[in-house]
Amino acid sequence: MPTIALVDDDRNILTSVSIALENEGFRVQTYTDGATALDGLKQNAPDLAIFDIKMPRMDGMELLRRLRQKSDLPVIFLTSKDEEIDELFGLKMGADDFIRKPFSQRLLVERVKAILRRSGAKDVPAPAKETDAKVLERGLLVMDPERHTCTWKGEQVVLTVTEFLILQSLAQRPGVVRSRNALMDAAYDDQVYVDDRTIDSHIKRLRKKFKAVDDDFEMIETLYGVGYRFREA
Repeated sequence: MPTIALVDDDRNILTSVSIALENEGFRVQTYTDGATALDGLKQNAPDLAIFDIKMPRMDGMELLRRLRQKSDLPVIFLTSKDEEIDELFGLKMGADDFIRKPFSQRLLVERVKAILRRSGAKDVPAPAKETDAKVLERGLLVMDPERHTCTWKGEQVVLTVTEFLILQSLAQRPGVVRSRNALMDAAYDDQVYVDDRTIDSHIKRLRKKFKAVDDDFEMIETLYGVGYRFREA
């Protein structure tokens, strides 16, 4: 089974999240500060890492910055609700996802599984829900929730779990406006707090990723004061 590195100075979180992950069959490496984790990640590379942001000796942002110099290891951040600026910075640095404290352990486990499936890790447990696993095709867009793959004009577009869920929510009903609250509900567990700026940041990153594949991509439309919609073909 894949190995997960968990880095947090809160021992209660280390214990509870480790138990949740181990119950799903994952191996777990735990660290209580960023400096120790950096050494440990170099010596025993995991398949995915979960970082707290505020930690002694080296915070999660600095740990990610140093890690990204030599590694594309998938990283999920645990963050407090008052750290929106850190979240935007982390997304630019290459964090795969953010989960706000207090968080649902079920949500965390499912996002770990989804990111691992996307990165090609072997022996990842099957998703808990199979109901939305059908391939979604909207013109030149193809999304496969089961494999967590997305293509535009046949070119792969690598999305974080949250970006994938937001785009899926929009593309399911082209032309229908989705409010920010609706997109929050689609992408986040009800125990996780996000605000408008977080959704806007994800939309901005989605557009940037698609424009890297197709400079003429204009399928995600903004209706100011209302929300977003996926343009009808």
